[in-house]
Amino acid sequence: MNMKKVLLCSLCLLVCALGINIPAVAQPSQKLVNVVVSPDRPDWKYKVGDEAVFTVQVLEAANPVKGITVDYEVGPEFFPTVKKEGVVLKDGKMTLKAKMTEPGFARCRVVAKKDGYTYEGLATVAFSEDQIRPTSPEPADFDAFWTDALAQARKTPLDPIVTLLPERCTPTQNVYQVSFQNERPGSRIYGILMMPKKEGKYPAVLWVPGAGVRGRQGFNLGDSIITLQIGIHGVPVDMPDGVYRDLGSAALSGYWRYSMNDRDEHYYKRVYTGCVRAVDFLCSLPEFDGKTIGVTGGSQGGALSIVTTALDPRIRFMALNHPALCDFAGYLNHRAGGWPHYFREKQPKPGEVEALSYYDVVNFAKRVKVPGWFTWGYNDVVCPPTSMYAAYNVIPAPKELHLYLDSGHWIYPEQAKASNKWLKEHCGIR
Repeated sequence: MNMKKVLLCSLCLLVCALGINIPAVAQPSQKLVNVVVSPDRPDWKYKVGDEAVFTVQVLEAANPVKGITVDYEVGPEFFPTVKKEGVVLKDGKMTLKAKMTEPGFARCRVVAKKDGYTYEGLATVAFSEDQIRPTSPEPADFDAFWTDALAQARKTPLDPIVTLLPERCTPTQNVYQVSFQNERPGSRIYGILMMPKKEGKYPAVLWVPGAGVRGRQGFNLGDSIITLQIGIHGVPVDMPDGVYRDLGSAALSGYWRYSMNDRDEHYYKRVYTGCVRAVDFLCSLPEFDGKTIGVTGGSQGGALSIVTTALDPRIRFMALNHPALCDFAGYLNHRAGGWPHYFREKQPKPGEVEALSYYDVVNFAKRVKVPGWFTWGYNDVVCPPTSMYAAYNVIPAPKELHLYLDSGHWIYPEQAKASNKWLKEHCGIR
C-alpha cells in the first residue's frame, strides 16, 4: 500500500471515529490566490450604531497582488447596501466600512479575478447579535398540533427490524441496520445502530441527518454508548451511492418544498415524527439505561436536534452545529432567513407562511428545557448567523455557544472533537 493510500485510509478512519458527515465538515480547498477580509475587532462583534472596518488583502504566495481588480458588496446578509465592480487595488489592499441600525450581521464580500480565475473572500460581523429575535409567527395551536401528530404516529407499532452487519462490527461493538415504522403502516425510518458488545446498560445518542439523500456508516462515540444514526427518507441506508444520487436528483429532489402550504402534508411532518419514533426505538432497547439519552446533528440535523429535544421530554441534552430551518419569515422582513431560504427569491403563496410556521425551528427552540452545546461560524452563507441567533436567543434552557468565527457551512476537526467530548461527558463518560 503506497503512502497516498495510507493517508486516505487514515482519514477515513478518523471520519468514522468522529462520526463526521463529510459534506458538512470538509473545509474549502487551498487556493493559489487568497482574498483575505479582516474585521478591525478580533471578536467580530459590534453594537448597533458602531462602525466596522474591514481590511481587504488579495494575496498570492503570502504577498499582496498589486493592480488586482475586484468586485465587492457590503451590507446585511443577502441585502447588500453597497455594490461596486471593477475596482483596481493599486497595492493589493483596501479598507471598507459597514454600519447596522438594528441587530443583525453585516457581510463584506470581495471577488478578485486573475488570469481567468475567480477568487472570493468574505467576513461577516455581528451587531448586537444577542438582541436578534424571530420574525416567524407562532401558531396558537402549535403545541396541540404536535401533540396530536405524535399521538397519531404512535398508533402505528414500531415493528422494528434489526439486521447485523458483520463487516462493520468492531471488536467491542456490534453494528446493525435497523428500521421501524413511523407515522403510518409501511412508512419506515432506517438507520445504523452501534451497540456495545459487553453486556450492560448504556446511555444512548441519536444522530439526526443533514440535508440530502445518502447512506450512513454509523456514528461512533466509543464502546460505552449506544448510537443510532438515522436517515429520514424511508429508504435503507446501506445501498450503493448511485441509488442516493438518483433519488436526490429525481423523486426526492427539493423534498423540503413538498406541500409547503399544507401543515398536514408538508414533507417535514413525517421527518419530525420520525425523529421522535427513533427515540421510541432507542428507549425500547433492553441495553438502554432507561434515562440518559441525547441528540446531535448539523445543518438540517442541527434543526432536527432542536425539534426532537423540544418534542420529546426524554431527551436530556443536545449538541449541534449551524442549525437550518430557522426563521423562514426573515426574508419577508428584509433580513436573512434560514435554509432552505423559502422566500429569498419569491413571495409566499397563500397558506405557506402559516403552514411553515409549524415547522420553523424558532418555535421549537422556545420549548427546549435541557442543556445544549452549539457551534457555528459567522461566514455561513447556507445557514446565515442571523437566522441561527433568532433560534438560539429564545432558548430558555442552559446553553453554550462555541464560535469559530471564520468558518462557513463546515466545521473544523476541533469543533467535531469538542462536540463529541461534550456528548460523552453528558453520557457520564470522562
